[in-house]
Amino acid sequence: MSARITRAPARSSVLRRCLPALAAVVLGLAVAGPSAPAAASEVDTYLNLPLVNRDAAHGPGGVNPALPTDRGVLARLLDQARASGAAPTSYAALLDQYWLADVTAEAGIDLAGWDPRTGVQANRENLIRSYRYYEHLQLSHPELQWAGMAGQVGADFGGGLIDFELITDVYDLPQLQQTTRAIVATATEVAGPQIVDRLPKGLRALAGAGATVTGDDLHYILGMILVMQKNIFSDLMPMHRAYVTGGLPALGEMRAAGLFGQDVMDAWRDIASADPDRIARGNVALLRREQGVIIRDQWDAVRAYKGDVGEAITYLSTVAGSPSVAGVLPPRSFDPIEIEATLPDGRTVTLTTPLPSWNWSVYEQRWDYITTQLLPRYKATVEYDWPRLEAELRTPYGIQIESHRPLMNVPQILQSALQNTKVTVS
Repeated sequence: MSARITRAPARSSVLRRCLPALAAVVLGLAVAGPSAPAAASEVDTYLNLPLVNRDAAHGPGGVNPALPTDRGVLARLLDQARASGAAPTSYAALLDQYWLADVTAEAGIDLAGWDPRTGVQANRENLIRSYRYYEHLQLSHPELQWAGMAGQVGADFGGGLIDFELITDVYDLPQLQQTTRAIVATATEVAGPQIVDRLPKGLRALAGAGATVTGDDLHYILGMILVMQKNIFSDLMPMHRAYVTGGLPALGEMRAAGLFGQDVMDAWRDIASADPDRIARGNVALLRREQGVIIRDQWDAVRAYKGDVGEAITYLSTVAGSPSVAGVLPPRSFDPIEIEATLPDGRTVTLTTPLPSWNWSVYEQRWDYITTQLLPRYKATVEYDWPRLEAELRTPYGIQIESHRPLMNVPQILQSALQNTKVTVS
């Protein structure tokens, strides 16, 4: 009896001590249920986002407007995504945004405010800083030949865009129309109207639609060209930044996320190989992606804009272009117009004029020019004349752009073409 009396208070004491904890557990089960989920992590908000703004035509900023643009914040979120065990495909937008924010910060560009639709003057510093960064990559990494060539050609491109914006208000397009009409008339007088259909479509469009082009038309086309410039940077520069800071493993993560295909991964392996032939092949693959994937459809859209308007302006850009790579023919001198026709009496008439028979906006024609002119000559400069190339690349980029302002010379170019148009009969 006494033993039972001593044991009972012990059980009562234990019970009293356990009751508060038991009540807390019961209360927790009542509130949260038997399997309350853990709180969502910060990164979950940014997983499986589509790359809706990878094409800059859709808006300013990065690849998705929901993503931050600060590279420190993005780095933290990316570490969380990796640590969570998520598949790279689920954090593809976050990964792409991180490398884009990283490279724009290195280049001195405000990613959040980068809007190509605001025109050349608003984007002048973005142009200078992006192409300056391209050239910096070439100087510090000799194998990055795509970047070096793009930087050099960027001076011509940027200078042309500055002029392009100026002509939206002051350019005398009717004068250009009169000159091109005179070239067409010269051919027609001797060979008859049948030869007109064999002239380049862009030249005929300029002769027919030059006077109808408005400032709004030019602003639209200029905006599209600036969109293409940002698209090229946004696609290829994150890869370059990943390569120089993280090497092939960093690029492998981008490949695993689906940001590019195996062909591009193989190109980077070639570039990293230290084999000159493989390096050249890898850079050609990047160039093919730039021209044949990133901007091909947009150039086609510009050329198709309002029928002859886009055709005329893209042809005019072919006439005006003057790449600064040593030994490269300007586009107007590459494959110039030469047409033969047979007259009713059996004689052969030949028309020659120092204007291009092709249009830069047509991918196949542009690629022919790039692979026969730009690529081999730039490669030769890298391999055999590096000191001169280095001096050119170290020239302040503002000076490089200002020294390549071609469009203001277009009236003189067309007038010279008229004077040198020849029709011979044999």
